[in-house]
Amino acid sequence: MDIINASIYTMNNENTVIKNGYIKTENGKITETGEMSAYTRGTGEILDAEGANAYPGFIDAHTHLGMFEDGLCFEGDDGNESTDPVTPQLRAIDAVNPFDRCFSEALESGVTTVLTGPGSANPIAGQIAAIKTYGKRIDDMVVMAPAAMKFALGENPKSVYNDKNQTPITRMATAALIRETLQKASRYMKDKAKASADDELEPPEYDAKCEALIPLLEGKIPAHFHAHRADDIFTALRIAKEFSLDAVIVHATEGYLIADELKKENVPVLAGPYMTDRSKPELKNLSRAATGIMCGNGIETAIITDHPETPIQFLTLSAAIAVREGMDETDAIRAITSTAAKICKIYDRVGSLEAGKDADIVLIDGSPLDIMIKPKYVICANMCIWSKTKKL
Repeated sequence: MDIINASIYTMNNENTVIKNGYIKTENGKITETGEMSAYTRGTGEILDAEGANAYPGFIDAHTHLGMFEDGLCFEGDDGNESTDPVTPQLRAIDAVNPFDRCFSEALESGVTTVLTGPGSANPIAGQIAAIKTYGKRIDDMVVMAPAAMKFALGENPKSVYNDKNQTPITRMATAALIRETLQKASRYMKDKAKASADDELEPPEYDAKCEALIPLLEGKIPAHFHAHRADDIFTALRIAKEFSLDAVIVHATEGYLIADELKKENVPVLAGPYMTDRSKPELKNLSRAATGIMCGNGIETAIITDHPETPIQFLTLSAAIAVREGMDETDAIRAITSTAAKICKIYDRVGSLEAGKDADIVLIDGSPLDIMIKPKYVICANMCIWSKTKKL
């Protein structure tokens, strides 16, 4: 399919804008972009954008989409296995229900890729997956799985296990459980390697938890640390250094108070949600100016909804609020496109409109941060073309 007569905001590294251009796609990939003056018609369908702005499909870098289902209680709550505080072997793809109607709401708002995974009840919660928001079978929607390992610090694990009178009920115990598990997995990984190199050595007995942590310890996937309070953020960084983990801070509610330290550590942040109340003590310093402050201090910052905490269709509204509170508008759009993709290690697939990338494209008559405008068309890797009048 060819998209013609569009103003193309590529969001690539050069932030190229093609004022009157075209995008060629084939088999779910972008094959070519350029000025209309250089356009030659192919053999496929043509979609005339009629001057609309084209952006990469939006990315929500931290959600629980399909894991806490809309309109259901326990029956659709598959985001926290709060019977065991250490569950790295759990995989998001085994819990996601693509028929949750919030997938449609995400797609209609221009969100074509999300990271979804376990919640924050457990110090080590499980494997996060990067997926498309269109599809019937999760196996066909995966962009990357596992995409990260989820950890949680602060009040959530404390409150869940305090109610059970079970470890951890302090921040000390939460950190200790994480360290103990990572140390065990590190030893397990080394013992496996030794046994592989020496036929006389017996490999260690299979351990699902340790196996799940090997990609993390090998640096193949990052560690996403749920942390709101500044001291919890520093605990996450301390643990990451001890085990040479590639750390990402999720939420970082007090990150703006320690922006100089985060910049020094060169740690990226998935910031938000900010369209929420201060529902617990560790959110007392929540500021909607935080995203702009962190980004303005040179911290790689993406904007998230933490769906269903903030419904996923309000991702662009969250970015608009960040701009209202001082964030640069281009930075805010990058925070839900290219920056989000880079932090989540999926920029080779999504986050910009360039040849070789997935054909995730949002056409909109105006700015995506204008809350009065809905997308005109949303294309998800050519699998789905949605329009505001009908699904094509």
